[in-house]
Amino acid sequence: MKQSNYLNVSNLNQHTDFPYLVIDIIDEESYPRSRGFRVMHWHEDLQFVYVHKGRIEITTLNEKMQLEKGQGAFINRSMVHRIDNVGRCHYNSIRFPIYFLEFYLGSPIKSMVHRFIEQEQVILYVLDGKQPWHPAVLDRLQQLCALEQQKDEWYAYEVLVLLNSLWLILQKNMAVKEQKSDVINERIRLFLHYIEAHYHEDITLHQLAASAQVSESECLRCFRDKLDTTPMKYLSEYRLSKAADLLINTTLSINDIAECTGFHQLSYFGKCFKDQMKCAPRIYRKQYRIHQCKPSK
Repeated sequence: MKQSNYLNVSNLNQHTDFPYLVIDIIDEESYPRSRGFRVMHWHEDLQFVYVHKGRIEITTLNEKMQLEKGQGAFINRSMVHRIDNVGRCHYNSIRFPIYFLEFYLGSPIKSMVHRFIEQEQVILYVLDGKQPWHPAVLDRLQQLCALEQQKDEWYAYEVLVLLNSLWLILQKNMAVKEQKSDVINERIRLFLHYIEAHYHEDITLHQLAASAQVSESECLRCFRDKLDTTPMKYLSEYRLSKAADLLINTTLSINDIAECTGFHQLSYFGKCFKDQMKCAPRIYRKQYRIHQCKPSK
C-alpha cells in the first residue's frame, strides 16, 4: 500500500533536485535539527542506518532489534518503525527515494527493484556482520557517511554510485524470511495514514476506527497491542511532534502553530507541550535555535 510521508520526518530535501538525506544523530541531538518525540512512523523513502558509537534499538510492529557500533540495517519504505538510543550513541540515518536505484525511464532494473521491495517479507534487515557479504555493504555505508564530511562537485555522483553498488550486493544476497500477513499491522498502517492526513482536524475515535473499517474497541485494541498506547494519546504526541518541528524550522507564531496542529486553545497547547518537553514552546524554540550548526562529535 502506498503511503505519504509521516512525521518527521518528512525528507527535508524532498523538494530539491537531489532528495537524499543523511541525518547525524549524536545522543539526543540531530543534524539537520529535527527534534520531536520518538514515536512510531513511516515514510516512502528507503532507509539505511549505520552505528558509529554505542547502541540503538529499532522497533517495528513485530519485533525489536538492537544494533551496536559497526553494524547497520536496511528499513523498507512504508514500514512502521521507531529508532531509540540505548544510552549514549552516534549513528547516521540515510534516506532516499526508490528512483535513485532505477537508472532511467523504462529500465529493466526498475521492475527488479520493485519486485524486491514490494515483497511483504522485506521489512527490516539487520547488517550485523555475520554473513560473508555484510562487510561489503557496511563498508559502503561508512563511505556514504564519510561523504557528508567532504562534499565536493562529485558528491551526488559518488552517492549514487555507492548506493547502487550497495543495493546490488544487498538484493543479490539478502535472504527473505517467510512471514505471515498480519491484519493488525495493516490496520495500524491505515490508522497512521489517517492521522497523518487529518491530525489538524478534530479527529474522533469513531472516525479513526472507520478509516480501517473496524469498531472503536478493535481500534483501541490494535493501538494497545501493537503500539502500547491509546489512539488519542498517539494523536496528541503526533501533533506535538509536528509543533516541535514547526517551532524550530519556521517563523510561524506559537498561536498559529497551535492552531495548525489541531490545538484550538493556546493555553491547552502550552500545557500539553510543557508536559511532554518540560519547557514552554517559546523556550523550546529559543533553546533549539541557539545552535544551528552541527553538534560536535
